Amino acid sequence: MLKFLLEKEFKQIFRNAFIPKLILAMPIMVMLVLPWAANQEIKNVKLSVIDNDHSTFSERLTGKIAASGYFRLTNISNTYSEAMQSVDAGKADIILEIPQEFEKELFKSKTVYVMLSANAVNGMKGGLGIAYLSNIINDFTAEINKEQGSIFQLSTLHSQFRFNPSLDYKVFMIPALFVMLLTLLTGFLPALNIVGEKELGTTEQLNVTPMNKGIFILAKLIPYWIIGIVILSICMGIAALVYSLIPAGSLAVIYFYAIIYILAVSGLGIIISNYSDTMQQAMFVMFFFVLIIILLSGLFTPISSMPRWAQFITNFNPLKYLMEVMRAVYLKGSGIRELLPQFFALCGFAVAFNAWAVGSYKKSK
Repeated sequence: MLKFLLEKEFKQIFRNAFIPKLILAMPIMVMLVLPWAANQEIKNVKLSVIDNDHSTFSERLTGKIAASGYFRLTNISNTYSEAMQSVDAGKADIILEIPQEFEKELFKSKTVYVMLSANAVNGMKGGLGIAYLSNIINDFTAEINKEQGSIFQLSTLHSQFRFNPSLDYKVFMIPALFVMLLTLLTGFLPALNIVGEKELGTTEQLNVTPMNKGIFILAKLIPYWIIGIVILSICMGIAALVYSLIPAGSLAVIYFYAIIYILAVSGLGIIISNYSDTMQQAMFVMFFFVLIIILLSGLFTPISSMPRWAQFITNFNPLKYLMEVMRAVYLKGSGIRELLPQFFALCGFAVAFNAWAVGSYKKSK
């Protein structure tokens, strides 16, 4: 029965000349156009401070930065390696290291250097964060000069950008576009496919057979697993050829998480089709859900820059978790061990959506 249903699904897909063209053309157009068109505004940059001086002036500088509104002081580290662990764990975006005898050298030599390091997975966030921090340091220097009646110079020693040294925003955007395309094509197509069968009467013919509902849903999912893997491969090929962007981590990890995600988002599409009677109804409902989950995924705006209520909602968004996986594997080289929370979240969505899809499918139509 499963073999027969799969054969029917693939025939339906390729009988419609538009769908194969869409599967090929949409990833190509999105990957070539959207990385150049996207932009971003930054706030709530997470800051880790290494205060090696613990003086009045070093604490005053830290307080001024925290009060600026651009930064959230999320971590006070004792060593640079400890601060880097916070960056790798996603708990900090920028590291400010204040040297020993900071206050003493400021009055003695009139020139002191502090070191800034940025997690530049999001190149724009890292670059703007460093720029904001440098401006605050300059303002701090001006305040001291005015108070003391002397000319002090407080400068950044050097700025280091982790994971995205060129601060190219496209490097941050492209892995997330893979996920957006998977969502649009492997979420929309199953929903429209099933509703189209309802309108043609094909579903009614299948309903009179002793077919198991689970087998029917599985037959709908498998073709879109394959389509999703093809789309992902096309996207990664374009990223490598056009943008010279190749994953720092394992391709196997990317495909592994993508398969789980496709199962989840295709299940969501089938749920929507089960409650839709017409193609127009399914399209509007699917468009609503896809628009919401894309906007609340961190694709364009970092989740940390969203209002707190929106940040809470993102926890229930499967798109967010695969986007984190793609960026972590591509830019950090993360493996499954570092991405276990995303694994459990995506598995939870896949099980919940597909159980709902099977339960809500009614054969007695």
